[in-house]
Amino acid sequence: MSLLGEKAAPTSWTVEASGDELEVSLEPGERWWGGAVADGRHMPFGIRPHTRDLARSAGMLDNELQGANQSCPLLLSSTGRVVWSERPFAFAFADGRLCLTGREVVLGRGGTTLREAFRAASARFFPPSGHAPARELFTGPQYNSWIELPYTPTQDGVLAYARGLLDAGLPPGVLMIDDCWAEDYGTWRFDRARFPDPAALVAQLHEWGCSVMLWVVPFVSPDSATFRLLEARGLLIRDKAGDPVVRRWWNGLSAMLDLTDPGAVDWLHGELGALIDETGVDGFKFDAGDVVHYRLDDVTAGRGEPVDLCEAWARVGLRYAFNEYRGCWKTAGKPLAQRLHDKPPAWGGEGIESLVPELLAQSLLGHPFTCPDMVGGGELNAVTEAGTVDQEFFVRYAQVAALAPMMQFSLSPGRVLDGDHREALAEALAIRQELLPLILDLVDHAATTGEPVVRPMAYHADGLEDITDQFFLGADLIVAPVLRKGATDRKVVLPAGTWRADDGTVVEGPATITAHVDLRRIPRFRRYVKPAPASGRA
Repeated sequence: MSLLGEKAAPTSWTVEASGDELEVSLEPGERWWGGAVADGRHMPFGIRPHTRDLARSAGMLDNELQGANQSCPLLLSSTGRVVWSERPFAFAFADGRLCLTGREVVLGRGGTTLREAFRAASARFFPPSGHAPARELFTGPQYNSWIELPYTPTQDGVLAYARGLLDAGLPPGVLMIDDCWAEDYGTWRFDRARFPDPAALVAQLHEWGCSVMLWVVPFVSPDSATFRLLEARGLLIRDKAGDPVVRRWWNGLSAMLDLTDPGAVDWLHGELGALIDETGVDGFKFDAGDVVHYRLDDVTAGRGEPVDLCEAWARVGLRYAFNEYRGCWKTAGKPLAQRLHDKPPAWGGEGIESLVPELLAQSLLGHPFTCPDMVGGGELNAVTEAGTVDQEFFVRYAQVAALAPMMQFSLSPGRVLDGDHREALAEALAIRQELLPLILDLVDHAATTGEPVVRPMAYHADGLEDITDQFFLGADLIVAPVLRKGATDRKVVLPAGTWRADDGTVVEGPATITAHVDLRRIPRFRRYVKPAPASGRA
């Protein structure tokens, strides 16, 4: 059988109901995914009550900001049903019913399985572009300066960070220079006090085998020369009185580009293009631009709502093969690299146990080019205040990331790990390298078909809808990462078929087994086709 799995049947589509308010009875055993990645650890829906208003904010859950991540007006069912709207809608699961409120919400059927629902929705509503982000985002690890150089990147500091990674034995990869490399927010030129020769910096990193990306946001510092230029051109979001909006975000107060205005988009591409021409950088990490940063009464050229402004920011990245986003609205099927929001360095549901469910949520919302947060957690205050790094946690986190489409570090492993844990990390990187041909094949498959790289168990196996701590990598490899502190074994659920484990064990499914683990093991199970008996005369 192909590593990409059996050829899926052609998609079908039947509309069952449509309107601004729908009430849907759940079918026996039916489970649902979709809406917002921030809800990933609550998926699949249908077991317990859950509500979400995509129009209000893709990042708000129980009135608390939850790292918006990606969101889309899409729900998918394990029995082949699909909910879609071109506009955001609210939904609630309770008492065996799904209640939907929005504008022209459609309930349709794309088949009888989760995979058929996804393929039908993808083909009809967010067809794949045929392209993937830059190959380098997948082939090597990504390295982000954020945790090691928070708000203080310098030319010497970035070079020392990169050299330390390589000298510790990590392979070259994409290096992202995070916040505060520029003169000011919106003034996208290197701060020459910190970076006296940015072209030489980029040339050196290229010589070491690293591509280079720069962090940017859709904000503009008030009263800067850039602010005055953009205000004069009418390229900033305004309030009802016609004045530029100045809004608080995590780094202070800023004005905001009106990216529904083609003039603002052209201006930004001009600034970013000049950076590429002058310094040789390869692309950009497009941060912020979440739905929560905008308001319904914002005045924009395109008369957009908050979701439209979030979508406009995401579309900026389509010009650059080297891109990364952490928050998007309705950009499924596009060649955009998507990362999970900043995570705390914590065991349990808020931390490491949220990675697989949220990666699967990203994938089912039409974002196959996924990346967990930075290995060890990217939530700056939590990481820096924690003091000593939990080395076991760091390794287990890296093992999840190693078998995701993309893998990103920020903390330097050579600085925070002892010899035993560095060896365990090296083993995870070796496993990733061994499976990289499969991962790249799946990336190409995703670009042309839209199908996810990492897939829920229910995508290929009926009856496993509620298994959310393991996943399919393609159709023929099951990955069951270790997510519990001090674990020496790991329960794994296998569907029908014959499965060969990474330790050579052959298991006949369906079965629930206990895999014994040490620090270096990532339990993996490949679909196994028994060799045909030898033929010939006695």
